[in-house]
Amino acid sequence: MKELPANTKKTLGERGKTEHTKKDTMRIFLFIVCSERGIKTMIFHKFQKYRKEFFLAAFLCLVCFAANLLYDSIPDKIYTVRGEEENVRFDVPVTVEKEEASIPVLKNMASDARVFHVAAQKERYRLTCRFLNLIPIKQVDVHVIDKTYVMPSGMPVGIYTKTKGVLIIGTGKVASADGLNYEPADQIVQPGDYITSVNGRDISLKEELINGIQASGGKPVVLGILRDEKQIEVKVEPVALSDGTYKLGIWVRDDMAGVGTLTYIKSNLEYGALGHPVSDADTGCMIRLENGTVYRTNIVGIVKGKDGAPGELTGVINYKQENRLGTISQNTKTGIYGKLDAVPEEMEDAVVEAGLKQDIRRGEAYILSSLDGVLRQFRIEIEDVDFHSKEENKGILFHVTDELLLSETGGIVQGMSGSPILQDGKIIGAVTHVFVSDATKGYGVFIEKMLEH
Repeated sequence: MKELPANTKKTLGERGKTEHTKKDTMRIFLFIVCSERGIKTMIFHKFQKYRKEFFLAAFLCLVCFAANLLYDSIPDKIYTVRGEEENVRFDVPVTVEKEEASIPVLKNMASDARVFHVAAQKERYRLTCRFLNLIPIKQVDVHVIDKTYVMPSGMPVGIYTKTKGVLIIGTGKVASADGLNYEPADQIVQPGDYITSVNGRDISLKEELINGIQASGGKPVVLGILRDEKQIEVKVEPVALSDGTYKLGIWVRDDMAGVGTLTYIKSNLEYGALGHPVSDADTGCMIRLENGTVYRTNIVGIVKGKDGAPGELTGVINYKQENRLGTISQNTKTGIYGKLDAVPEEMEDAVVEAGLKQDIRRGEAYILSSLDGVLRQFRIEIEDVDFHSKEENKGILFHVTDELLLSETGGIVQGMSGSPILQDGKIIGAVTHVFVSDATKGYGVFIEKMLEH
């Protein structure tokens, strides 16, 4: 028998191997197809067997989602004016009943919000909101109040605050007399801590802290620290410097200054401003206030806001006594509060009613602000009203539509916080935040939240 050439045998072997590989591939493909069909069949039969349970679980998830949506759409607390009919818009299909009598006082079916008459003489009572008049969703505390009138402001003010204790903003290394660098306070104190005492002696100023450290003579000092509203004590050993002084390697601050906007003035000269707390720029912590003062300020420059970079109003604060407007007594999550010495001459003496949050509607509104020393109303559009916002000063969502304001500032900028929001002739809130990604959009706090202080 004639022997085939070597390369021919190799070719035949490869052909056989290829045919074998094709058969294996086909078997694998058929196996996968059959397996997939089997799996699909199995899943189908399982679904048929447990379809009632599946639909029940899906229905329960839908009910829970709807209940949570309804819950968040209804406020925890509302105010009503004594003896007046109140038009409450929750924009959800609920009926509302007085708790004590279980008599329907309000039927609110989504867009068709009807009125109920506040006839109760009590200062407060409770309402039960039911879905489809059957399922209880939430209880709302109702506070009956008299009408409130304030003077809306919108004028910029200089804000100066003293901290209650010495605020720690960070730690750093210290070059000692031996030529080495040390960081004695590292991992002992934290940014946001307040130093309230040195070796048992109360302090509130940076100078008092420095004097206490120098008086230690290089021995460890015991610092009284307020951290997260808890008082603790820590021990830190000062580092001796070549000039004979001592340091702890702690960066501190005991005061702060900035520009904001006055929101309103009451008839007794009490005021509210800013709409959000005075916070430290480095730590982001709300300042623990000892005292403060508000001054007249002049806006000298405007940095326009743009996407990713909020703008700001630049003001000059003159700390002379004749420029003092009043004192600051509270620094809270919804703004700063205090008392003025007199109504500023720059302000109009117009008095408006304070609106309630359930009266706020989506649509046209105005903010009152001053960019050049003249108070003007700028047009905005309210997009949403969040009764149950987790952040107290983000209940109103709006965007700027006023062409003049957009051309001057690009929208909302830092320094405009506290500008009153007006709708239907009432003051309903104050500007608090701007969207970093969109300077034309901002948040506002309900005016009733500010008037609680």
